[in-house]
Amino acid sequence: MNKHTQLRKLGLFDARVPRYTSYPTAPHFSDTVGGDDVTDWLSALNPAEPISLYVHVPFCRRLCWFCACRTQGTTTAGPVAAYVETLKAELALVKAHLPAGIEIGHLHWGGGTPTLLEARMIADLSGAIHDLAPFVQDYEFSVEVDPNEIDDARLDALAAAGMNRASIGVQDFDPQIQETIGRIQSYETTKAAVEGLRARGIRSLNADILYGLPGQTREKISESVQKLLSLSPDRVALFGYAHVPWMARRQNMIPTDELPTPEERLDLFNTARDLFVWDNYAEIGIDHFAKKGDGLEVALRTGKLRRNFQGYTDDKCPTMVGIGASSIAKYPGGYAQNQPSTSKYQADVRAGLLPIAKGHRFTEEDHLRGRIIEALMCDFRVEAAELSEVYGLTQAEFNDFATSAAEAFPEMLDISSERIVIREEARPLTRMIARHFDAYDMTQAQHSSAV
Repeated sequence: MNKHTQLRKLGLFDARVPRYTSYPTAPHFSDTVGGDDVTDWLSALNPAEPISLYVHVPFCRRLCWFCACRTQGTTTAGPVAAYVETLKAELALVKAHLPAGIEIGHLHWGGGTPTLLEARMIADLSGAIHDLAPFVQDYEFSVEVDPNEIDDARLDALAAAGMNRASIGVQDFDPQIQETIGRIQSYETTKAAVEGLRARGIRSLNADILYGLPGQTREKISESVQKLLSLSPDRVALFGYAHVPWMARRQNMIPTDELPTPEERLDLFNTARDLFVWDNYAEIGIDHFAKKGDGLEVALRTGKLRRNFQGYTDDKCPTMVGIGASSIAKYPGGYAQNQPSTSKYQADVRAGLLPIAKGHRFTEEDHLRGRIIEALMCDFRVEAAELSEVYGLTQAEFNDFATSAAEAFPEMLDISSERIVIREEARPLTRMIARHFDAYDMTQAQHSSAV
């Protein structure tokens, strides 16, 4: 039986499963969590533990057809300027409940297009963040940079604000594929942005590239990956294009008859993966790659790799505070998501309210199952000793978990009384194996392809 036949038999090419950037996943959030809960969670934070801060900017100059993020288009600066004022007001609301002495360890600006902000807006927003809390000495400040939407003034403003990591979306360098997905971005434009960042001392560069796009072939993805490698990114996320037009209507612009089959998607992933590995990048989890010595590679090697809403991370902060429309926060007590509608978000903040739409309070079982899923997604293994020490899981309970997984995925796992390990050839099944440990009902959720 060849590898594809085994994977097909286990349902890989038909399954739709979560990406598990949280547990439980966002479809299971409810309106039982509100602003009062977040006020309590903020007030109860330990000042000795730095926090992460995520700031969401939902605006784009143009809406790329492939994108399923919550964004909106704008051709003028007015809505963006008003939104920045709302972000500043929300930061002030959060500050009112933060314990004295707390510091920021990680800061990430995502979107949308954060670099749509004019230089003066960047400086203004940065000042409000610095007013919220000071940064730890070895902080990380990353920004998602659109090479089509950046100039010297904005680069200078970001550098002055303290940005020390940039993340650039590449998707694919093939002009025909770019036209099909509504994202025109030449290699030359991308290279110029990278050079501008490095000229300003930005020490680390992330890049995102997609597989599974319409019209993609082994030859085309090989050429795009090699062009990306010529820019020498420190980290790469090799994401599978998620065709979810029921969630993102703009994806109806993409011709479905040009999308690769699930088997072809896996071949595209492996083609790109081999190029990164051959260029001496370390494999990080199911879809990331990093240079040796990069923080992600060090975290993997030392058993400290984690997963959050940005994907794989070396962020050690136990709390992530989300700022902006639709942003999600993680507190020791649970998740809280802001109003997804920009207008509702701004109305709540103008009324002096924390703009919480929904969330989830953690249970003890959530913590246990969430850690099992994270360990599988990060390390392809779960250790009985950790689950016993941290969560009080008995050997009998671990054995039940292991036996159930082995029955569901025969010959795909190495099982003992000490650990569950996903075999290397079974790693394409990782999200499906993680789902096996998910206790929540998924019959109503519509997730992306497992491959």
